[in-house]
Amino acid sequence: MKIRPLHDRIVVQLVEDSNTTSGGIIIPDNHSKKPSKAKVIKVGPGKIDKNGKRIPMDVKEGDVVAFEEYAGTTLNIGGDEFLVIREDNVIAVLQS
Repeated sequence: MKIRPLHDRIVVQLVEDSNTTSGGIIIPDNHSKKPSKAKVIKVGPGKIDKNGKRIPMDVKEGDVVAFEEYAGTTLNIGGDEFLVIREDNVIAVLQS
């Protein structure tokens, strides 16, 4: 199944963080917070402003983004889990 996000929506796949801190402490699954880092899979065309002009998206497919912790709607497609968020929920594009 293919997915095509509409307007300013972005389809992302969560990137799991390590359960071990930099100091070597292992964090149990029930105490680790929801991942808020994800890889962008698909990007909508952007939203339309009040003058009817389309506003281009700032993120692109393949970017890794940080987003607000409780943002988005979960989708299960072909056994894989995705999250659909709005561009406004993206805090930053992460670069390595």
